[in-house]
Amino acid sequence: MVETPTFEIEDQFEGPIAGVDEAGRGPWAGPVVAAAVILDRANAPEGLRDSKTLTEKRRRALAAALWKSARIGVGVSSVEEIDQMNILRASLLAMARAVANLPIAPAIAIVDGNIKPKLRCPAYTVIKGDLKSMSIAAASIIAKTTRDRMMLELARDYPNYQWQSNKGYAAPAHRQALGLYGVTPHHRRTFSPIHNMLYEESSKPLLSTSR
Repeated sequence: MVETPTFEIEDQFEGPIAGVDEAGRGPWAGPVVAAAVILDRANAPEGLRDSKTLTEKRRRALAAALWKSARIGVGVSSVEEIDQMNILRASLLAMARAVANLPIAPAIAIVDGNIKPKLRCPAYTVIKGDLKSMSIAAASIIAKTTRDRMMLELARDYPNYQWQSNKGYAAPAHRQALGLYGVTPHHRRTFSPIHNMLYEESSKPLLSTSR
């Protein structure tokens, strides 16, 4: 049975409360995207859940409703930043950017996970928060749908990798395309499979052209 998030955690605090979550820590390609959402409780759409428990169609419908009713900030960390600072630090940076991009400053941010990003407001972490907090569940939906849209745009330029369906994750079609077409500028070079592929390529002996 899927756990239903509530406002129980939010009720511990006063003032504008932002739920914060990210999407895209695991894929081999594409950015990591975070969202910060301040819900209007009176107009919050029904059926908010952890984005991973929803169908794509339902996620899109809820995201559209949230963009109309909630205050939202989105933050992105690029592939270059992921490779420079590692995926955890890049995820925390995306979260900080998402909170900074909110149209109003929150009194507190409720963050999914157990590590606080560096914010200008106090932060409260919740492990598996997208299953417990309505605000974090909303943020998970915005982060996921925003990143999915970005991967769809990248897929138009790199159709062989089928990012429109696998979103950069380690799907069989993605693995096969890497073997056939190689690494793109949107692949995370510090992730083991990509790093190993690049190392193998660089270790191949050069063919001699001398006679």
